[in-house]
Amino acid sequence: MAVIETDQLAKSYRVYRKKEGLGASLAGLFRREYREVEAVRGIDLRVEEGEFVAFLGPNGAGKTTTLKLLSGVITPTAGTARVLGHVPWRRENAYRRRFALVMGQKNQLWWDLPAAESFRLHQEIYCIERDRFGQTCHELCEMLGVEHLLGQPVRELSLGERMRMELIAALLHSPEVLFLDEPTIGLDVVAQHTIQQFLREYQRLRRVTILLTSHYMRDVAALCRRVVIIAAGRIIYDGPLDGITGHFSGQKIVSLQLADGEMPTGLERLGEVLESRPPKVRICVPRGEVTRVLTHIFAHCAVQDVSVEDPPLDAVIAEVFSRS
Repeated sequence: MAVIETDQLAKSYRVYRKKEGLGASLAGLFRREYREVEAVRGIDLRVEEGEFVAFLGPNGAGKTTTLKLLSGVITPTAGTARVLGHVPWRRENAYRRRFALVMGQKNQLWWDLPAAESFRLHQEIYCIERDRFGQTCHELCEMLGVEHLLGQPVRELSLGERMRMELIAALLHSPEVLFLDEPTIGLDVVAQHTIQQFLREYQRLRRVTILLTSHYMRDVAALCRRVVIIAAGRIIYDGPLDGITGHFSGQKIVSLQLADGEMPTGLERLGEVLESRPPKVRICVPRGEVTRVLTHIFAHCAVQDVSVEDPPLDAVIAEVFSRS
């Protein structure tokens, strides 16, 4: 069953082009020039119930705009979308009670109050029964290990602790769909790992449908099997995580362990030499040339060990982003 469905979803903005200088500023009071910015250009997306999908793209690709459209924060220029059978931008209360949006760069907790007070406010907003609220809050705090921090003002918490509190606030009403916009941005490795473990376990227990944007491939590799890549407002890939390298990269990495430690000559003619520290050599070669390259190497070098691997996923994603 599809929980999220979009058909040619698009959003464009009319942006004022302000010119420099006092005279230009005064002229702008009477005659203004605008330009159209197409943030999202006809997205077709279908997410099934219980899926954990990564939504990737470079800065300005349209990821956050898409999440805002699906959560009803903004209205599209064209196209349609339905989430849990609702049209998001109608902002029906019945829909608001069934989803949550967490943005790593935005706060929803009261800065000067303890997180527990913000949680009680969410209880009133979402009309959560007292017993259910207490049980849910206790379970989430226990899973994230923040019970001892509930009485501490939010401004005194570390970034990692605040993000854990933000997740708890978003999940108190037990949403069926969760939109996560870079939830681990700026966090250290330990805090990232804690949130990754929590999201994996929570999704396994509750079967909630999650759409995640992140620039950390560790998040994606740890949590998601399906990846959607967006560039310039359009989806350019929708498939399994392990299929990205084969789809976008035409290269293989050949790693050699030389038996005699002597560097052979002419390796640069076979491909791009990534590492040359005897007895180890790494060469990036075209995917279709691997057999020919290995044949040449075995004929001219004494090789103790060899391996052929795909390029690192981070490198492939970075190349895709730079091209887009």
